[in-house]
Amino acid sequence: MIRYFHVDSFAQKPFTGNPAGVCPLQAWLPAELMQQIAAENNLAETAFIVPRAGAPAEYDIRWFTPTVEIDLCGHATLAAAYVLFAHLGFAEPAVVFHSQSGPLHVSREADGRLTLDFPSRPPQVLAPHPTGLTDGLRATPVHVLAARDVLAVFNTEAEVLALKPDFAHIAALEYVGVIATAPGSAAEGIDFVSRFFAPRVGVPEDPVTGSAHSTLIPYWAEKLGKTELRARQISPRGGDLWCRLRHDRVDISGYAVTYKTGEILVD
Repeated sequence: MIRYFHVDSFAQKPFTGNPAGVCPLQAWLPAELMQQIAAENNLAETAFIVPRAGAPAEYDIRWFTPTVEIDLCGHATLAAAYVLFAHLGFAEPAVVFHSQSGPLHVSREADGRLTLDFPSRPPQVLAPHPTGLTDGLRATPVHVLAARDVLAVFNTEAEVLALKPDFAHIAALEYVGVIATAPGSAAEGIDFVSRFFAPRVGVPEDPVTGSAHSTLIPYWAEKLGKTELRARQISPRGGDLWCRLRHDRVDISGYAVTYKTGEILVD
């Protein structure tokens, strides 16, 4: 029997933000079983956490989409920290998760937000553009860059909102996913908007993607000449993020809310 939490990350009420599964464990399950649980949950990611012996504020963390294990996930890390703080009696001001992408700190803010300390992954210009990108997006971006993911830059929020991707073409690209982005609404205090498509790893469109902001934040910080930014992911569920660039790290902040708790009945 495994305790299970379903948390909406980058959200202040249910049915918004990005849902993640969280399974606190005492020791690792076989990878095949964790993948099966993630597939059964059928959320963009399920996080599994295991406490580190002799380190009360440190955990190991792994993330699984419905089809693969991935190297970095923001919303499921935020969800895992929220579960520790809100449900499991974790009393420290911050927790450290050890991951494939190195140590990730998550701290509690006075207003209830949680702040992820993530690696910065600045994108580099791609020339020529990846074959199939324009067909995949069914639109032509004004700039194309890449880090782990392709970054497709458009002139307006309306263009990003109007995208109707061909997921077969996007899945064929040699990248985890495609980030579509544009400037946000100055009237609403939003510096940039984005959407994220990752059918290659079993997530056609991710509602709010923390890891994508490891690339978005350094790009827009340089473009706008500022290190503190407000972001909005304009998926159908949507979510807001508070962002900061700190040299080779980024801070990504947001709220979370519990939707469901329960038990997974497997041996």
